[in-house]
Amino acid sequence: MHAPDAQLRAGHIPAALIPDGTDPRTVVVVHHHQEARDWTGPIVLTLVASAGTVGVVMTLCLLLQVAATTATAVAAAAPAGVGLSVSLNRRKGK
Repeated sequence: MHAPDAQLRAGHIPAALIPDGTDPRTVVVVHHHQEARDWTGPIVLTLVASAGTVGVVMTLCLLLQVAATTATAVAAAAPAGVGLSVSLNRRKGK
C-alpha cells in the first residue's frame, strides 16, 4: 500500500477502527470522494496578472517614447551655437 489511507480506500477496515461489540460483517465502508477542483480562480488570477504586466510594460514604453520625442524636439529647436560666452576686452595703458 502506497498511501496511508489506501487500506480504507480499498474497503479493508482495520480492526482498531471497528467499535467493540460490532459485527465486522455489518460494517459499511463509505468512500468520501473529493469534488473536482475548480480552476476558475487560478485561471482568472493568471489572466489578471498577465494583463497587469502587459499594462505596465506598455505604459513604460509610452513614457519612454514621449521622453525621446521631447528630447529630440528640444535638441532640434535649439540653435547649434547656444551656450554661455564671456568676452574679455583688454584696454591698453593709461
